[in-house]
Amino acid sequence: MKHRMYHSNNLRQALPAYAQRLGCSVEELESAYDWMLQNDVCFERQIKDDMLCSISYVNIESRIEHPLARRFYAMLGKELQGALVPLYGLNWPTLRDRMLRTWEQIYNIFICKIPSHTLRLFWLRLGGAKIGKGSSVWRNTEVLGMDSLVIGEDSVVGWHCLLDARGGLTIGDHVTIASYVLLIAGGHDLEAPEFWAVGGPVKIGNYAWICSRALLSFGADIGEGAVVTGQAVVAKRVEPYKIVGGSPAKPMGERCRNLNYKVGGKGLFTLLH
Repeated sequence: MKHRMYHSNNLRQALPAYAQRLGCSVEELESAYDWMLQNDVCFERQIKDDMLCSISYVNIESRIEHPLARRFYAMLGKELQGALVPLYGLNWPTLRDRMLRTWEQIYNIFICKIPSHTLRLFWLRLGGAKIGKGSSVWRNTEVLGMDSLVIGEDSVVGWHCLLDARGGLTIGDHVTIASYVLLIAGGHDLEAPEFWAVGGPVKIGNYAWICSRALLSFGADIGEGAVVTGQAVVAKRVEPYKIVGGSPAKPMGERCRNLNYKVGGKGLFTLLH
């Protein structure tokens, strides 16, 4: 299988630091890493000056024969922002995953439509989402991978959005996400006949504003105070305070600095939102 989750850029350059943590030599870890690349445990893809490094999306730790490679894979898996998919079978990881996904679907079918911030946030938090004080997810917004969803304080997600957090979705403080926005932390390999699943994190910094019907795909990293205009498509880094728009998104201007306001998406006038 070649389903994969993005981990970091230029992982090979970081092997000396990992070798110290694993208590092995750099040469031993380099050999193990080469083995992982040859056996579809890790994956590399050159993009301009960077080597994008991913690991198997399916948790194959128990099937890795190479002892050091197995330890390294486990370490890399714990560093991901999204959760690995378990090897399905009669085991606890499978049962836990099915329970989480059922909890998630009950939210998407029923709970997300109930006009109660308290109930919706309670359900999301109980499913593993980390949501800060004063933040809210408004009605009819669906969530996938809620156990990998992180939202800071005083942020709001509008109506009819899709929060696909399976690859990791982090939303900062005082963030405004307008209605009908799509945040998709996953996709598929269009160059593979098997249509392998690929995933990676989406990050949105403090005070960012994501306008209506924008699409953020995995790889999107929205800097502090940045603005993504309506119907824009973003799958890369947006520098702080930049205004971007279009498909693919391109710079359109800059926002003022020293932002200091509260979004207030959970209050008396949004009681039924």
